[in-house]
Amino acid sequence: MLYNYLLQLGDNALILGHRLGEWCGHAPELEIDMALTNIALDLTGQARSLYQHAAEIEGKGRTEDDIAYLRDAWEFKNVLLAEQPNGDFAHTIARQFFYDTFNFFLHRELVGSRDEWLAGFAAKSLKEITYHLRFSSEWVLRLGDGTDTSHEKMQAAVEELWMYTGELKIPSKTDQEMAANGVGPDLNLLKASFDEKVADVLQKANLQMPSTTWMQGGGKDGVHSEHLGFILADMQYLQRAYPGQEW
Repeated sequence: MLYNYLLQLGDNALILGHRLGEWCGHAPELEIDMALTNIALDLTGQARSLYQHAAEIEGKGRTEDDIAYLRDAWEFKNVLLAEQPNGDFAHTIARQFFYDTFNFFLHRELVGSRDEWLAGFAAKSLKEITYHLRFSSEWVLRLGDGTDTSHEKMQAAVEELWMYTGELKIPSKTDQEMAANGVGPDLNLLKASFDEKVADVLQKANLQMPSTTWMQGGGKDGVHSEHLGFILADMQYLQRAYPGQEW
């Protein structure tokens, strides 16, 4: 089950990192372009570490590349939020802010994991994740408390993506087993911290908390939106077209 948990964490990082990488050369400003690209690299690096360790635990001779490039969509365990399209800049920031908030509290708890490798990984990654949350939070504030146009776009993005935040906090069977064994945190206990942080930032940005209570789910169980298929088609093309090649 630890193997599945590592995949769950790694898939979130890989897919969201790929999404952010799509901004390279297209962001509103050069500084933002570099920041988003660096965050994408951080997430991809985290995914590599998680996949490498997962491959070692599996013991079937697979590599991080096999796990990333040779699985089909239904084998991926990332949350639906991570695969949502970039949309405009406000949508990218809202998606990143929601994910970063959850990811920060998750890794803060993982530092105390009974699994020594996972605890060490979380401690190292938390430094990057803290910066990610600061970056996305500041941009929520800038856009929400900026011009009428930026406020309108930020509010629309928050409203549209809110329904994907429930899955972050709802434990999958893997989450439940990891919590029971002291490897991962109880996600139910992270909910209050997540909601409080989101509410605080939105209030400071003069944005309204969404009233939607219905939430999307299924990503952790391999049930994804059509967006993941297109991501994998781009990401996996070379490896599948020319299997076993080394560069």
